[in-house]
Amino acid sequence: MTGADPGVRRISYPKGAFEPFYNPTSRFLPDPREGLSAIVKGITPTANCERYLVVTRYKTQLANTNLTLDGVGVYSRGLGSVLRRTELFANVSLSMLDGSTYERINRPLGNFGARLARGLQLGEDPLTKLENSEFPEPSAAAAGNTTLRERTRALIAARLDEVLPTYLSSD
Repeated sequence: MTGADPGVRRISYPKGAFEPFYNPTSRFLPDPREGLSAIVKGITPTANCERYLVVTRYKTQLANTNLTLDGVGVYSRGLGSVLRRTELFANVSLSMLDGSTYERINRPLGNFGARLARGLQLGEDPLTKLENSEFPEPSAAAAGNTTLRERTRALIAARLDEVLPTYLSSD
């Protein structure tokens, strides 16, 4: 975003540009060149934006399982059709960087209210719950499934709607 113009523009980047961020060479002695700030600075040398809002994926482990959920996708687990559970997931994170220094701008309570409300929600989240019949067979067909694509877009939009107002506020 630049000056008084509240416009947001997408900045394209080469495939694999964020690979060092997702798979650093060392977890113990991090290389500064693999950090988010360095990667964004390398992508945007002439963009001249006031701030950069970066959306990245992250990994979590599904509770009480060995299943790792990375980024955005769908999983199905259980036995048979009665005890099976199928859900979408969207593990995306927002980071805001200053446009001149590329230092992270912290918004610590960015989506605290929305996360608290979701945590206190009774029942299943209608955005993530899928009918077992909606999970494609074979699972490799998931990438081309129109229903999953539309539902996933709605889930990501809802998650971003929770946090974007805080990130885009002027304070």
